[in-house]
Amino acid sequence: MARIVYRQLIRGGFEAEIMEFWLNEKHTDGYAVSWKFSETLYTERTDYQHLAVIDTLEFGRALVLDGIVQTTEKDEFIYHEMIAHPAMMTHPNPQKVLVIGGGDGGTIREALRYQSVTRADLVEIDEKVIWACRKYLPTISSALSDSRVRILVEDGLKFVRGKENYYDVILVDSSDPIGPAVGLFGKEFYRDVYNALKEDGILVAQTESPVFNRELLSGVHSTIREIFPITGTYLTAVATYIGGFWSFTCGSKKYDPLAVIPDPDKLKDMNLKYYNAAIHQACFALPNFVKDLFE
Repeated sequence: MARIVYRQLIRGGFEAEIMEFWLNEKHTDGYAVSWKFSETLYTERTDYQHLAVIDTLEFGRALVLDGIVQTTEKDEFIYHEMIAHPAMMTHPNPQKVLVIGGGDGGTIREALRYQSVTRADLVEIDEKVIWACRKYLPTISSALSDSRVRILVEDGLKFVRGKENYYDVILVDSSDPIGPAVGLFGKEFYRDVYNALKEDGILVAQTESPVFNRELLSGVHSTIREIFPITGTYLTAVATYIGGFWSFTCGSKKYDPLAVIPDPDKLKDMNLKYYNAAIHQACFALPNFVKDLFE
């Protein structure tokens, strides 16, 4: 997962050797990101993936799965607010929420800001992710102890299969489309999600980088558009993710997010760091190169 780099420094005629720790996160044959970190807080090969929590110099503690940074203390609020609030604010009365993936707890935390929520189910296939985040990333996982949360260590694909007319909002907070998360980007899964939603339910799925994952984003948008009457892709910028840009795709049975003007009083009470009423409208305004993917 990490490589150790040795550097020699010469001070006053004396040679000193200093050891530095770097995580080299390779995305393509021509693109990689290096993270300097001071400590590995936890590491384990689980039944599904390699899991680590490291303490980085720039972004604080970070959850790393299979060598890829998933979330960090410094900028996690951007991703978690943007996967949750556009759908939660669009639905007039979200009571039952399902988060698939998201074992760090950040998406559940944002969903539970809505007092209307009576149940929030977290379905995470890897129990060790939940355990590690509760222990080492408490600011992200803090809401997992809320009495409204039900944690289910299961395969999200199997969990939604056969569910009907139950959830108001389903948020698919999956990791990258490798390993156990591959099926969470497939047509059969999205059809099962549609069935699991109530007649006015809303889906939001994280759909990767519009720069590096263009075919995946195009395919998922097309699939969701086939299944849901209202579909929209929106963007945000997360510094720690590949290329900066990040996309989410929404499928709604009844409510159009662009027709919603978020209640400023409700937003003020939530004390959010990124999402606001203007962002809600603006994030759906896509640059031409992204719009072209959907034509």
